[in-house]
Amino acid sequence: MNVEQVYKDANALLEGHFLLASGNHSKRYLQSAKVLEYPQKAAELTDALAKMIREADIEVDTVCAPALGGVLAGYELARSLGVRSIFVEKKEGGMELRRGFEVSPGEKIIICEDIITTGGSALKAAQTIEALGAEVVAFASLANRGFCKREGGKNEVKPECKLPQDIPLFSLADFTFEMYTPEECPMCKAGSKAIKPGSKE
Repeated sequence: MNVEQVYKDANALLEGHFLLASGNHSKRYLQSAKVLEYPQKAAELTDALAKMIREADIEVDTVCAPALGGVLAGYELARSLGVRSIFVEKKEGGMELRRGFEVSPGEKIIICEDIITTGGSALKAAQTIEALGAEVVAFASLANRGFCKREGGKNEVKPECKLPQDIPLFSLADFTFEMYTPEECPMCKAGSKAIKPGSKE
């Protein structure tokens, strides 16, 4: 599967001047919501991701996603794997499990995002789940921004990656985009203003 082409076909690989959640700027941006608005395409992506996870003999009981961005990808991956889907939500300083969701001690859980950049949100979700006694057996995403090393990927882990190195990351493709601090951004120096296309404030 050519994941980059899937994003392009959905007009989800954006070109411009973007402000990222990290505060850095980039010329390119992945907008997974534009891919996931088509359930059949979402199913194709998560079926391929589930195949990778099964082939690695990862035993999983539940998929947990960080809200809001990971919820659709997490739900579809759970469907593809035939397991339960839950999500955690932001609270001050971290995340929490709400809405009557529960996990059991030793329950094997995959943390799923639409896109893993540094893995900060996925890590907070994992810490929330582990604090309740469950076991995080893997991380998963449709796309990997290249800071963390995915199973089968060619990129090496970068210092910015926040995910633990002893838990595997499964992702369909690496997308390595140049990023700039606002002070070093060539687009800012040329007079352009960054826009924020994502949902995080």
